[in-house]
Formats: sequence, structure tokens, C-alpha cells
Amino acid sequence: MSTETATKAVLKGGEWLVKESSAAETFVAEQFGEEQLMIRDMCNQFLEAEVYPNLDRIDDLEPGLMKSLVTKAGEQGLLSTSFPEEFGGLGKDFVTSTIVNEYLGAGHSFSVAVAAHTGIGTLPILYFGTPQQKEKYIPKLITGEWAGAYGLTEPNSGSDALGAKTTAKLSDDGKFYILNGQKCWITNGGFAQVYTVFAKVDGDKFTGFIVDRGTEGFTQGPEEHKMGIKGSSTVQLYFQDCKVPVENLLGEVGKGHKIAFNILNIGRLKLCAAALGGARRSVTDTVNYAKTREQFKQPISNFGAIKYKLAEMAIKVFVAESALYRTANWVDQKEEELLAAGKPFNEALLGAAEEYAIECAMLKVYGSEVLDYVVDEGVQVHGGNGFSAEYNASRAYRDSRINRIYEGTNEINRLLTLDMTLKRAMGGRLDLMGPAMAVQKELMSIPDFGAEDETPFAAERKLVANLKKAILMTSGAAVQKLMMKIESEQEVLMNIADMAIETFNAESVLLRVTKMVEEKGAAASALHLDIMRTYLFDAADKVNKAGKDSVNSFADGDELRMILMGLKRFTKAEPFNVKDARRRIADKMVAEGKYCF
Repeated sequence: MSTETATKAVLKGGEWLVKESSAAETFVAEQFGEEQLMIRDMCNQFLEAEVYPNLDRIDDLEPGLMKSLVTKAGEQGLLSTSFPEEFGGLGKDFVTSTIVNEYLGAGHSFSVAVAAHTGIGTLPILYFGTPQQKEKYIPKLITGEWAGAYGLTEPNSGSDALGAKTTAKLSDDGKFYILNGQKCWITNGGFAQVYTVFAKVDGDKFTGFIVDRGTEGFTQGPEEHKMGIKGSSTVQLYFQDCKVPVENLLGEVGKGHKIAFNILNIGRLKLCAAALGGARRSVTDTVNYAKTREQFKQPISNFGAIKYKLAEMAIKVFVAESALYRTANWVDQKEEELLAAGKPFNEALLGAAEEYAIECAMLKVYGSEVLDYVVDEGVQVHGGNGFSAEYNASRAYRDSRINRIYEGTNEINRLLTLDMTLKRAMGGRLDLMGPAMAVQKELMSIPDFGAEDETPFAAERKLVANLKKAILMTSGAAVQKLMMKIESEQEVLMNIADMAIETFNAESVLLRVTKMVEEKGAAASALHLDIMRTYLFDAADKVNKAGKDSVNSFADGDELRMILMGLKRFTKAEPFNVKDARRRIADKMVAEGKYCF
């Protein structure tokens, strides 16, 4: 386990909204152990030695190159971190595998190939395969001898994965399933040996299959020409009376959705990690360019407009990292809890990932949008050179854009955030009603002007608690007013999801910095305090704006005035000089020549 045994039961998924968390029980990146730091360094060294010198060759899709790099990564143990020792894996915890995803995530197209291989390319077999299937495929997948791919998307079914048209029919002799149809946007499709493919048995039972390269009736199309991640093999798959042996049925007939959606929960968190790795490298590249690029007889890093950009990049990366490892450790703790209760390995991790599906969806949204912000501002700081292929800024910009689309578009993940939360509340799994009623009662009462809390970070804790109240108030009013129509009011749901994402991030960074100050003192953590306070100050305004946009669309009269008054009250932040804080953050990075938080 990545942290000390918790003294209290870990929060359930979504419970952060209605329960207070403590810094002592929050896992932070500063707690990485010696072995985890060693694995992190191995990832960095692999990119420096094998990937960065070959980025142009990778983007040119040089035959055999990407597959050879995946194999080399496997030989160094970078593909097997979290896989069980019985199959030749290292058997490490979820936090450690998240570290690998983050630090290999700076590898552009290579990181896409590796993430697809170790995630959607391998996990379906590990979690849902029979003992014979695991024994046949997993050892060769985790060493990189074989590469894995995942066939879910079709030309007419993207976000609506269950709308797939590919069919499977049992042969007359009962020995094969005959697949017909096509899949598109298949990462690693051009060189994989093993494909997890979804088809509808008898036209309606959504089911998973393992399809081997070379299977009769199975062919791949040519490589797609893409805007970014050009070195990532992306092809279409075609099935024409493709004969898949019955022993390659994955899971149960008609239960393919369990495979597809459970794997996506893990994938969303890991995508945030990879985006974070890419963002960190892009910040460092941009800082160094700003130090050396001179205009008006001085480095552009001296200018306030540039310092703002550099600091905002760093703030977003630090905050995303805070939320990521807080959640990854929750998954670890839940997995240990389920294992202790007698659940087998596959059910334990899948159950843990499902428990935090809400947080995984939020992380996917925020991580991908952090990377987009960082690379976009990176191009801006580079100016005209940022538009040139000679600088890495243009590659980073192009490669980033796909992250807001795959693993569920950010729009879908925002909608899922609220949909899952409300369903858990209605099913009795998450108590939102009690806290929401308490917020309504508080709104109708006279504010408490009792003695001020003077403990450290009291103002910040109060702000985060109030942001949660703003969410409960807004979502409660929306449910009451819109009732069953709420699902069709996507703008309202996305506004409330944005409130949740900002608040979860604000609490995560507050807990992390609180822990740092408790352990190292305020002086040693001064810049981290700047990061946290700047983020909280801005988050309050963002929650206020999203809340107003939401309630203005469904409330009116006295109800509207009451909620707007509540939003103003719950999103009031103490004054803070964000300009000077950002300048201090930027100056530190310029002095060190890298992202250093």
C-alpha cells in the first residue's frame, strides 16, 4: 500500500461533497516512496534515451519502430508495474502504476501506444479472461513481446458505444463465432497481435471477444493521417465472416458493457496522469524558451504578461497532480479493503475503480483541459517559433487535442459526473438529501456571527465548505424544478459538473498544501501557499459563474433571487493579490529553468 493504514474508513466515491477530509489522511505526491521515485526516474530516463531522440521517426510511422519501443519498455519492466506476479508482473499498487502513466505521458505518440497497450489493450483479458486466456496472453503482453489493442468505436457509434453494428453469430458446429462489421480509430491497430473486440451476438447481445492477428476474415486498413499523435498507429479493423474460436469469448455473452465501461473508469484516471506528464514537460520547455528569448533588450520571462502564463501553467499542473494522487490512493485503499473482504484480484480493482468513477470522470476532464491550456499558452509564449515544426511546442499542441475526445468526450464525462452522483443519491448509496436540506435551512436563517476560527487555513477550509454548499444548493434546486426533465438539460448538468470539478480540485490542493506546511513549515512551502491561494481565489469566481449560468436557466422570481443570494454568500473569497503570487511562482521556475513544484 502506498500510504499508512488509514485510521478511518476511506471516503466512498462522491462523498467528498458531503464529508470533510483531513490532510493527514490525504495521499500527496510528496509521499512517493524510494521505489516509486526510482520507477519515476526510470520512466524519465527511458524517454530521454529511447523516445525523444526519435520523435520525428516515430511521427513518420517508421515501420517496426513503435513496436520495438514498446518491447524495450517491457524489457525494462515499465509495462508490468501493476500486473500480478503470477503472470510475471511486478505486483505494485495503483499509485505506482499511476506514476508510470504520468511520467511516460510526456512521450507524445509513444505514451499513447503504451497507455493503450497496458490499459485497454491488456486489462480486459486480465480482469475478465478465463484462467486459460490469462495464461496464454498476459505474460506476453506485459513483457511487450505482444502488443494489445481495443476495438470498440465504429463509424456510427462513438459516445454511444452500445449502438455498435458489428455482429457475432455462433457457427453451426458451435466451434466459432462469426464476426461481421468494422471498427475505427483503433490505437496500436497496425502492429498489435491481440485485439479486444466488441460485437453483438445474434444482433443484440453486446459481447467481448479476443481476436488474434491473422485470424481468418480479420484485416486491418491503412494508417490514418491525423492532426496530432501522428506516430500512434491508428487503423480501421474489418471483420468479414471472421472465425473467432469459442474459447476466445471474453466474459459472458451479453455482458460486454461490463468490460467496456469498467475499463474506461481506470482509463480516465490514467489519461489524466498521462496528460499531466505531458503538461509538466511542456511547462519546462516554455520556461526555458522564455528565459532565452529576448525582446526589447531583455528576456521575455521578465514581462508580467509572460509571468502570468508561466505561473498559471504551474498552478494548473500542481492542482491536477493533487487531485490525481488523492484519488489514486483512494482506489488503492478500496482495492485493499475489497481484497481483505475476500474479493479476487480482478473484482477488487474493478470494484475500486467503479467506486471512484465520478472522480475518474472529473480527472479526465480537468487533466485533458490542463494539458490543452499549457500547450496552447506554450505556443503563444514561443510566438512565431511556436508555429514552427523545429520547436516541440507545435508537436505538443497537436498531440494534446485528442485527449478531450477519447476515453469519453469531456462533454460526456461532465454529464456522467452529475448522472452518476444523482443516481447514487437516489439509490441510497450517497446521502445528498440531508446535507442539501441543511443548506436550504442555512439560507433561510440569520448568518452565524460567532467567534472566528483562527486555526491555520480556517478561511480556506470555510471557502471550500461553502463551495460544496453552492453545489448542493444549485443541484438540489435543479432536481426539484426540472425533475425527470433534468437529463435533457445538458447545459445545466455541465454547469454543475464544472462547479464540482473546481471544488474537488480546490479541496485537493488545500489538503496537499496543508500537509506540506504541517510537515515542513510555512516558510518552506511559501510558493505552494501562493499556488493554493491563487487557485482557490479563482475557483470561487468560477463556481459562482457556473452556478449563476445554471440557475438563471431554470429558476425565476423569489426562488431565483434566493439562490443567487446564496451563491454570492457561498462563493465569497478573502481578498488576495494574485498578481504578486503569480510573479513569485513564475520567478521561481525561471530561476530553476523548469517546472519545480
